[in-house]
Amino acid sequence: MGRSAESWVLRSDGKVYSNDEEQAKLADVPQEGDVIGISYDHVEMNFYVNGKNQHCPVTRLKGTFFPTFYVDDGAVMDVAFKEFFFPVPPGYDAIMIEQSLL
Repeated sequence: MGRSAESWVLRSDGKVYSNDEEQAKLADVPQEGDVIGISYDHVEMNFYVNGKNQHCPVTRLKGTFFPTFYVDDGAVMDVAFKEFFFPVPPGYDAIMIEQSLL
């Protein structure tokens, strides 16, 4: 992940990669036990560490968006799409599943 122009990844060193190049770096490198939050409004994706905006928005996201979460080296991850640990940013809510009504 993060090796093509259509893939973005936040790595353990706090750097965001796309097209195999560093695109941004979080102000706070996540540590064990931290809570990483992500917001996306169809314009930009923002990262949060323990509820604090990292001010390194990812733009240039186009088309269908498939969020993927993974860990390696025996790490453990808990994922929540509602009942958040920190307050959600203003204007956001729990993830909504889009569906066609036609």
